[in-house]
Amino acid sequence: MNLKEVITGSYEKLSKTQQKLASYLLDNYQDIAVLSASELGKKAGVSETTVIRFCYRIGLSGYTQLQKEVREQLFHDKSSLDSYIQMKQPFVGEPHFLEKVMNMDAERITQAIQTIDEAKFDLTIEQLKSAQKIYIIGARTSFAAASWLAFTLGLVKDDVHLIRTESDDLLKILHSMDETSVVVSISFHRYVKSTTDFTKQAKSRNAKVVGITDTPLSPLKNNVDILIPLFSGKKPTLDSTPVLFSFLNALIAAMMTENKGSFKEEKDYYNKVFHDYFESS
Repeated sequence: MNLKEVITGSYEKLSKTQQKLASYLLDNYQDIAVLSASELGKKAGVSETTVIRFCYRIGLSGYTQLQKEVREQLFHDKSSLDSYIQMKQPFVGEPHFLEKVMNMDAERITQAIQTIDEAKFDLTIEQLKSAQKIYIIGARTSFAAASWLAFTLGLVKDDVHLIRTESDDLLKILHSMDETSVVVSISFHRYVKSTTDFTKQAKSRNAKVVGITDTPLSPLKNNVDILIPLFSGKKPTLDSTPVLFSFLNALIAAMMTENKGSFKEEKDYYNKVFHDYFESS
């Protein structure tokens, strides 16, 4: 039993107080192993009764079974890197390693297509098209995706900025935001606090905020206008990358085909200055 996936799958069926408990447990599920039901409820800001009813709601016999499941999971848990390697281990020494790994990526992309809300995708395109300024943020494993998105989006939109939390003047950037700004926050497990904090502050500046993340219960969920989870449950971080880039590619494709004029201007500019900066092959 993967407790996090069970909680994620049951989230929409829970009461408001049970959802509050669920959100707490997803970030702190180790607490279940050592705390009583009343102690857990106090830390999560709910009653002991809510904790017990939550257990029944997700199909358990009570809090004792919940503790048992968590203790067993903690004992057997592996890091996302361990999971990544373990999933590829059966292919080692077998023919067509490349084909098998890429087919796994293709399967995940196919699954994500069924998960992603296309209406939210369309709304994101509309927000980006109308934005006066666009800010892209992503850290650690999400930085490469944020950097690629900022570069390619800059081919069709002016004032696209990649946020570097370690070096940028974040207060100055936040002060420049208003209701005409759009922020795209990319954050995957293990979530980086600086991304979550910046997203929250951007929302307080009345910027439109789009969160691209792994699951519906990502820490971004309370601080965005549009949340686009690529998976319904937890996936290994490294295996999320092909799905993320495929999604971003679709987003850029939509922007470029709907902004042909801007793209042509940028393309002509690049062609004009190409030989000043790059050697021809």
